[in-house]
Amino acid sequence: MPKKESVPRQSPLNAQPRIHQRAAEIQAYGTVSHALPIELDEPVRLEMTEQLNQLLADTMTLRDLYKKSHWQVAGPTFYQLHLLFDKHYEEQVELVDTIAERIQLLGGISIAMAPDVAETTRIERPPRGREEVPVQISRLLDAHQLIIGLCRQLADRADELGDQGTNDVVVSDVLRGNELQVWFLSEHLVEMPLVHAQDPQMKKAG
Repeated sequence: MPKKESVPRQSPLNAQPRIHQRAAEIQAYGTVSHALPIELDEPVRLEMTEQLNQLLADTMTLRDLYKKSHWQVAGPTFYQLHLLFDKHYEEQVELVDTIAERIQLLGGISIAMAPDVAETTRIERPPRGREEVPVQISRLLDAHQLIIGLCRQLADRADELGDQGTNDVVVSDVLRGNELQVWFLSEHLVEMPLVHAQDPQMKKAG
């Protein structure tokens, strides 16, 4: 008589959540997974995800610098800058997501946690305390300048490697967005009279 196959017993259903789980990583940072059918070789995707992660870390830092400035701004221009800083913060939030999604699409792993971002970013860390408005704006402009410089290099390199998708994201979204924010910030550092216009004729007469 043939031996009857034993059917493995199923565990009874249990509504208890399985908490405190840990396991090995399923993909290491700095690697790319098997390619989606997007016609980009692994060396290209490795280089692009590395540079995009640098851009991501700097963008996340700039995002947080805007929120710090939003909370801590003071002085006669408080209302205008409080709103402007928060508007720019929200725009940087969108850029963070756009860059991270591009990294994942290329098969990479997006940098995510604050300690890792702090180790990676090239943007100078500000003090915890409140700074004057011109210093806040100057810090933001310096951060923008770093990001814009990387955008130009990365866009050229992506185009050279045939990664038009990364080129488009970097130019159309990140570069142009940062350039526009630079314009809005820079105009707040122009020396202009607030109440009395400076009449050149009156100056000569004096």
